[in-house]
Amino acid sequence: MRANVINTQAKSILRKQKKAESWFVSRYGMNLYRGCTHNCAYCDGRAEKYQVEGEFGRDVAVKMNAIDVLKREIDPTHKRKPLRPGFIFVGGGVCDSYQPVELQYELTRQALQLIAYYNFPVHMLTKSTLIERDFELLRRIHQQSCAIISMSFSSVDDAISARFEPGVSRPTHRLKTLAKFKKANFPIGMYLMPVLPFITDSPEKIAESVKAATDIGIDFIIFGGLTMKAGRQQEHFYRILREYDARLIPQYENIYSGNPWGEARKEYYDSISHLFAEICKTFQVPIRIPPFIWRDFVDETDRVVIILEHIDYLLKLKNQKSPYGYAAYSISQMKEPLRHLYNQLQQIKGIGNSVARLIREILDTGSSAYYEWLLLGKRPPQ
Repeated sequence: MRANVINTQAKSILRKQKKAESWFVSRYGMNLYRGCTHNCAYCDGRAEKYQVEGEFGRDVAVKMNAIDVLKREIDPTHKRKPLRPGFIFVGGGVCDSYQPVELQYELTRQALQLIAYYNFPVHMLTKSTLIERDFELLRRIHQQSCAIISMSFSSVDDAISARFEPGVSRPTHRLKTLAKFKKANFPIGMYLMPVLPFITDSPEKIAESVKAATDIGIDFIIFGGLTMKAGRQQEHFYRILREYDARLIPQYENIYSGNPWGEARKEYYDSISHLFAEICKTFQVPIRIPPFIWRDFVDETDRVVIILEHIDYLLKLKNQKSPYGYAAYSISQMKEPLRHLYNQLQQIKGIGNSVARLIREILDTGSSAYYEWLLLGKRPPQ
């Protein structure tokens, strides 16, 4: 679909997150556009909550001053306090940074040039093979620091993608693009999210996607189910779903029952997440971004927060209670570097003796044997 471009002016571009984001190991994010002509049927960017004006899938707001604003925000000479070290996440949100309008406006390319100049690591997430245009620029960033290249999928089935993701590069083409980056020694990831209930969430379809990813040497796969908020998102998705297979509507209505955040029933998410984890265990692929990729490019406190949140996720997948998520939150609220409290960690709310020992291990070594056992299946801790 050809975009109807709306020129806008941005007050800010760089989104400073309240804490390190453990799904993407990022400290900062950005949306250079609002709206997306990839027009994925399930995209929750349509939801009224995100206040994307116009017809989603056709109208795209282009932030014409984005690069000037970003330069002001990223340039350390313009700041009393420099930005913390950490990954800038380019992707997701209410747009794809490599949707077709990028060919004309090149905001993503110009943003990457600034990121390269100021020597920040990046994590790119897209559904578009247009990212190959910036291969050499991303290689420069990766040689200086780190560039993680990820692509999102609901499956690796081209026919299903054509129905539910009409404006994106086909899954087989996305896999070829990821393989090209892998061959050049970039870390690469798959975001298998959202899988579509009763369409791409079966054991066979999930295994098909995981195998296709491991065949090209994927470094990690992140998984998630569909959220469907009442209003524009649900109405649009149900229109597409009826055309695909109207018999599925009652099954969707059974698991999506008016949750205010658009979430399905917890037991549904639990079942597909456990299924995914077992399949990935068979293929020996990490289900969070492994620390060897990112740990040298974040500060100590963020490293601890990310690892604690990863442990929390991995334990809850096993239906085990976990103190690690709350500990990560408490640390993320601190104003001073965590190392300053190296010997007084138990004074932080939610941190007991065992969590304190693990945190000291991360501060001393950059990782944790227990964490790497959970994530990577390396030797269990003594």
